[in-house]
Amino acid sequence: MKPITLALAKGRTADDSIKLLEKAGVPFPNFSYDSRKLVFYDTSGSIKLIFVKAVDVPTYVENGAADLGIVGKDNIMEAQADIYEILDLKLGKCQFAVAGFNGDHPQKNHILTVASKYPTVARNHFQQKGVPVKVITLNGSVELAPIIGLADMIVDIVETGTTLRENGLNVLEELEPISTRLIVNKASFTTRSESVHTLIHTLQTGLE
Repeated sequence: MKPITLALAKGRTADDSIKLLEKAGVPFPNFSYDSRKLVFYDTSGSIKLIFVKAVDVPTYVENGAADLGIVGKDNIMEAQADIYEILDLKLGKCQFAVAGFNGDHPQKNHILTVASKYPTVARNHFQQKGVPVKVITLNGSVELAPIIGLADMIVDIVETGTTLRENGLNVLEELEPISTRLIVNKASFTTRSESVHTLIHTLQTGLE
């Protein structure tokens, strides 16, 4: 039988995801973060793991290059991919938040400049509130934007808030809890139902 393909996001939760798979009885003995290999197989040969950038996981799953994916809710929300979000793996818990200086709050009829690594999430949030925004996409050091006057505030994921506090910023509004999720390709959910549901059940067991 053709193995099912699982896309695993690189980054801060990859190690915990591998440990969860091992706990659930799905070890990848040849997996290594230091390897240049991008494809690995579990001991049974029934699951092919592809190790890819987190932002790409929803794309791989939506387009059927992977049957399932393990990725953060932040990347799911940003991608707006047409997939099934099946299971909260409860890894890498943090929070989407609007942050800025104390006293700054989103106001209607005032065009805000918002910096974010997640422009879609930022734009959707403020549009839903009826606040017009100009969104600037940054890929690093987003906290710097309000400090140097590039943006009024930022939308980012916040774990401890230490980086914000050290730069004089505060959480102004909490948006959405973030954690690592299991996502599934819609076609695979039907056409490869047995294999997909077996892995879902296996991961659920590992969470207990």
